[in-house]
Amino acid sequence: MKLAKLVALSCTALSLAMAQAQAAPLKVGIGTESYPPFAVPDANGQYSGWEIDIANEICKQAKLECEIVATAWDGIIPSLVAGKVDIIAASLSITDERSKVIDFSNKYYQSGASLAVAAGSDITPTAESLAGKKIGVQSGSIHQSYVLKHFKDAEIKEYQTQDEANQDLFSGRIDATLADATVLGEFLTTREGELCCSSAGLVKNDEAILGKGIGFGLRKGNDELKAKLDQAIVDIRQNGTYDKITNNYFNFNIYGE
Repeated sequence: MKLAKLVALSCTALSLAMAQAQAAPLKVGIGTESYPPFAVPDANGQYSGWEIDIANEICKQAKLECEIVATAWDGIIPSLVAGKVDIIAASLSITDERSKVIDFSNKYYQSGASLAVAAGSDITPTAESLAGKKIGVQSGSIHQSYVLKHFKDAEIKEYQTQDEANQDLFSGRIDATLADATVLGEFLTTREGELCCSSAGLVKNDEAILGKGIGFGLRKGNDELKAKLDQAIVDIRQNGTYDKITNNYFNFNIYGE
């Protein structure tokens, strides 16, 4: 009887532990740095922005309880793999290289890569024009990979955040920076951006590096969660919620074709 009672108590404890684990909210990982208009922290460390709104709406549509967790960009994929976060919602491009390590939902937006330069500069987004020039990129980003492949004769300077690269462009310490076209466009509308810089245009697309759009990152084999996110993306685009959120931040079609 004692053994049976002990087994019963152990089973009850295990069931309670499993129930609590299942009830724990999914951790949605975002980058710690300010990334306007996608994710911007306030003085209390609370984030807002287009990507935050979309992630929250996706969770709501999929009937998932989620919490936003800020994680350093260069450690965000390792954090997912290690189970510290369950979903990445940090403008992560769907690339073949990343897909070897993690899975992705279907895309929830798409953006090209753009080159920003000093105002009045004659630099164009080509290898010939950038040869010998200092170009800033965010460490660990697809833009860093693009520069290493296509602009080999440029002097490459790496930054932890894109904002740091923007500030060095403003200060004249670099000649150009390559980043997401939407993010750079946002910087160029700021007071500093208008004073210092202009867009040299989009670089030639390289899908193997720049990816097939932006998706939510997931641990390998989490097919049930992927299916829920994929369906929620379809649902919020069909019911108008996606456009309603997007119109608060952009005046163009960010989803793409």
